[in-house]
Amino acid sequence: MSGSILPPDVARRLVLIGERQGLDVASLLRRTGISAGTRPGEVTVAQAAELTQELWCLTGDELFGLGPPVPLHSFRLVMRSVLHAPDLRAALHRVVEACQVLSTLPRVRVSAEETEVEVELDVSRLNDPEHLAAELVAMLIHRVLGWLAGRRIGLRRLELPWPAPPSAAAYGTVFGRQPRFGGARLVLAFDQALLDAPVIRDEKELDDYLADQPNVWFVTRDYGSSAADRVRRILEHGLRGQWPTPDEIGSRLSVSPQHLRRLLRAEHTSIGQIKEDLVRDAAIASLTRGEESVEELARRLGFSEASSFRRAFRRWTGQPPGAYRRRPVAASG
Repeated sequence: MSGSILPPDVARRLVLIGERQGLDVASLLRRTGISAGTRPGEVTVAQAAELTQELWCLTGDELFGLGPPVPLHSFRLVMRSVLHAPDLRAALHRVVEACQVLSTLPRVRVSAEETEVEVELDVSRLNDPEHLAAELVAMLIHRVLGWLAGRRIGLRRLELPWPAPPSAAAYGTVFGRQPRFGGARLVLAFDQALLDAPVIRDEKELDDYLADQPNVWFVTRDYGSSAADRVRRILEHGLRGQWPTPDEIGSRLSVSPQHLRRLLRAEHTSIGQIKEDLVRDAAIASLTRGEESVEELARRLGFSEASSFRRAFRRWTGQPPGAYRRRPVAASG
């Protein structure tokens, strides 16, 4: 999947981290081209990536000084270690070892059951009230595994050990799986069979990958292709007009509607769920930009009346549409 897949409110939270670290945030925003009045939906991927890089350099820490110091280039060192693993099982084993040797990194624990592998990240040593460093570490593990194997790592479960934020609905786009908030641990779980996926990358590809950090984290969630991704790309056209039917989608993909349903069921989703996710994401994006009234947005997304849209939005996010109206990224001061 390609496109902007930024963590929710990433620029605002980076700004708060910079303020807590005593940095000159006004100068930082000027250098990245973000004004104090820029709203979350208006921050580009390039700006968010540059802001992240600036904080790395200014703090000298790949986790922004939010816990035990993680020196710059620690991630590069770990990647050099995992690149030559034969498969994802061995790659994860090397990640666990690296986090034990580089003792300031969050610890990683991997446990494989009969059908599922669970990757647990220990973020308990982070002083991270915005939860951004923890999110980025979880994103990093997910993205790197997919990149190493050149295929989609579909999450069966995602557990985040903090309360659901107002932007909770956007996490489904970031991780490809809506998380369960408020648990005791940070856990990513996926099919155990994926551990046998071979590592297909070489040194040249790694150099290119490292040179594009963190931009590549923000624009590529999934590597390879899945039935859900292909259905989503077809359904995206429905946001601009008439929604395609299951028969039409199956015809585009050269499979029967019944077989398509089986493929999607194996990926723990459905045409209806993908469509609902698209409508939810489009609604959040529009409300964040502030370009349409709720009535106009409801009509564009195919709701018969605004009250139906409001009920659906509260069901998706736990918040009324007004809670997602655009806000400034930077705190005052």
